[in-house]
Amino acid sequence: MKNIVVLISGRGSNMIAIARACREQRWDARVAAVIGHRPDAPGLEAARRLGLPVDVLDHGDWPERDRFDVELARRVEAHAPDAVALAGYMRILSPAFVRRFEGRLLNIHPSLLPAFPGLHTHRRAIEAGVKVHGATVHLVTEDLDNGPIVAQAVVPVRPDDDEASLAARVLEAEHRLYPQAVRWMVEGRLQVEGRRVCLRAASPADQPLLMPAAAALR
Repeated sequence: MKNIVVLISGRGSNMIAIARACREQRWDARVAAVIGHRPDAPGLEAARRLGLPVDVLDHGDWPERDRFDVELARRVEAHAPDAVALAGYMRILSPAFVRRFEGRLLNIHPSLLPAFPGLHTHRRAIEAGVKVHGATVHLVTEDLDNGPIVAQAVVPVRPDDDEASLAARVLEAEHRLYPQAVRWMVEGRLQVEGRRVCLRAASPADQPLLMPAAAALR
C-alpha cells in the first residue's frame, strides 16, 4: 500500500477531499499522516475526526526556516511517502526540502498557471477581466508556483462574481481535481518529460474536470 503525507496550514478542505476519495474509491493507498505547522489549524481536528494520524510541528518553536524544514523532512520521511501533498500549506519550502522529495511533491494553486501565481488570485483574475479561471495541480520545484503542470480545472468567471463567489467555485473544482492528481501519482501514472507531465493509460474517466474553456462558459 502506498503512503500519502498531507501538509496543511488551515482548514484542510483539500486534505479532507483527498482522504475521502482515497477511502471511498478504495485506492491502494492511505493518508499516512497529516502534518500541520499551526497547532490551532482547524484541519488538524478535521483529520482527527477522520481517524487520520496527526502531527503538529509548531513553526513558532523553529525561528530558522531551514532548521524547521529539516525537522519537517524528517517527520515526513518517517512515513515513507509515495506522495507529499501540499493542501493549503502556506509556508515556502526550502530548496533542500524540495530536492529531497522531488518527484513526489504536489501542490494545488487557485489559478490557471502560469496566470496569477502567488497570492490573491481570485481578486486579480476579476481585475484582469478574464472569462475563465480555475485551479492547477503541479509538481513542486524550487521556483514558486512554477513546477510542471499535472492537471487543471476550468471554471467560468461570471459578470456578477466577487472574490468570495469566485473562490468558492474554484474550491469546489479543487476538491475533485486534487484527489484525482494524487491518485495518479500514487498509481505511478505520471510521466515527466521536461516541462510536460503525461498521464499513462489515460481515459476519458480520468479527466472529469478538464473541460475546454468554451464549455465552461455555457
